[in-house]
Amino acid sequence: MTESSAAPADVATLTFEQARDELVRVVAELEQGAPTLEQSLALWERGEALAQRCDEWLLGAKRRLDAARTAQSGPAPANAAEAEA
Repeated sequence: MTESSAAPADVATLTFEQARDELVRVVAELEQGAPTLEQSLALWERGEALAQRCDEWLLGAKRRLDAARTAQSGPAPANAAEAEA
């Protein structure tokens, strides 16, 4: 099936919302049962790729939030252990 081989490049271009929405559709389709094992495997692989894409977006968002918090609070003390004591 050529669609599953093209999935990784395609998934890499999706926004978080697009990947999440498609993942919801893939899960619903898997829950209903695909007609063939090959189709089930293709859906599973697509779902895994979509879940990974969502994780990438969420990790990136977390890094941005952490960076913003660090920038807002100023530089960390030279010896963080002493600052906490």
